[in-house]
Formats: sequence, C-alpha cells, structure tokens
Amino acid sequence: MITLSSDFGSPYPAAMKGVICQATDARIEDIAHDFPRQDVRAAAFWLTQTLPYFPPAVHCVVVDPGVGTDRGAVVVRAGEHALVGPDNGVLVPVARELAENGGTAPDAFEVFTWAYDDPPSTTFHGRDVFAPAAAAVHDTGVAAVETRPETDRTDDYVALRFPEPSVDSDGATGEVLVVDDFGNAVTNIPGEVLADGFGGAIGVNGRDAPVRRAYAAVDRGQRLVTVGSHGNVELAVNRGRGDEAFGVRTGDAVALSL
Repeated sequence: MITLSSDFGSPYPAAMKGVICQATDARIEDIAHDFPRQDVRAAAFWLTQTLPYFPPAVHCVVVDPGVGTDRGAVVVRAGEHALVGPDNGVLVPVARELAENGGTAPDAFEVFTWAYDDPPSTTFHGRDVFAPAAAAVHDTGVAAVETRPETDRTDDYVALRFPEPSVDSDGATGEVLVVDDFGNAVTNIPGEVLADGFGGAIGVNGRDAPVRRAYAAVDRGQRLVTVGSHGNVELAVNRGRGDEAFGVRTGDAVALSL
C-alpha cells in the first residue's frame, strides 16, 4: 500500500491520489492531512505514533514549509518500509522506529536523494514530486530503491531528533512536543518519571496536580498528570483542555517537581 500524510487539509490530497492512481494500482490509505501546518517536528512525532502499526508500505509524507526552495527530496528505506518526502527531517524519527533493531545500528535505515526535473508547480510538490515518487518506489519495490536512476544514497540529510529531557532524583525538565486535538499536552519527559507517583501529586511549573492513570480518575474539569499511549508524561484535564489549564503550548518548558 501507499500511505499519505500531510498538513494540506482539503482538497489537495485528492490531487495526490489522482496522480498515484494514474501510475499504479496500489491501495492508498490516509494517515492524516490535518497535521499542524508547517510544523515538521509535530508531524514527525505523530508519524512515530502511527506508521509502526502498519504492515510494510510506501509512506508519502508532505509537511514542507521549504517547498519550492533548494531543499532536497528523499526516499528513506527502513526495514521493509519506504518513506518519501522532503529532506527536512520529517521522515527520520519514524525511520528509526521502522528500521530493524529499533534504529540503533549505524546502517539501520538508508537515505537516498530523489532527483526530479522542474515540476509544473513550485508550490505543490506533493502532487508534482512526492506522489509520483511514491508510486515509482511502490512499483520498483522497497528492496530495489537504489536501482532507480533518480536515486543516489547519501549520508548528508537532515537528521531530526526530538529534544532530550533532563531527569534527576528531584524531578524532570522538558518541553511540550505536541498538543493533540483533545488539548492534551504531550511532553518529551518519559512516563517512568511518574512510576511511583500515581495516586499522589506532582508539581508542574510550580503548581501541584494529581498524578493519575486515567483521565476519569479525577472530577470533570480537573487537571491531572498522566502517561499517554506514547509513553510520555502528558498534561491533561478530564473532559477539558490540558494546554489551557496548565497554560502551555507546543515548545513551552515543563518542570516537574517530585
């Protein structure tokens, strides 16, 4: 299959599907087209939470604030998966997840540049560059990516990494990576920090909040700190918005005091 992910909303993904359908009979699955606009890091995070649950596929990802500039196009081979998109780092964190050995080996995934002629549009490479590339990779096969004339293996690519938190015996400091549609503020602090704290309270930027395993473990509208499905500390509100209640947004610092 070919999966599609973008920050395009509608109707732009339909044009990408049309291009792919003209080139191949691959099954097409949408991941999301409402990633935060032009937020490469947020898209990269959400890809790590979705693509590993798919069987081997070609994943076309277009969150591309540099469209029309000299930023490159790349194909990343990670295990039995291939990822197609701009060379801005959006593909790399999930490539580490999809690669054999959890991406720890130096050659766990391979990156290939994808050469393309001047496309019809400088503002819609999703349609004119990446959709055709995804169809071509699908038909060639992931294992044979390097045999295509458009590709050239490279070690010179944007290697995006999420920021590392600081954890010690007194607590942890980190930042909000993303805010989901429920308003849950997902941090980069590992959930293990809360291992002994469930049922108690923790300081969040100087204000105490209960630590609970489920949103409904506190009254409706009450703040809580929990561990989300991603395994990270999450600032939430039962049936409300954690970002508003804790006064944080993406990129803001978070200090937890045990």
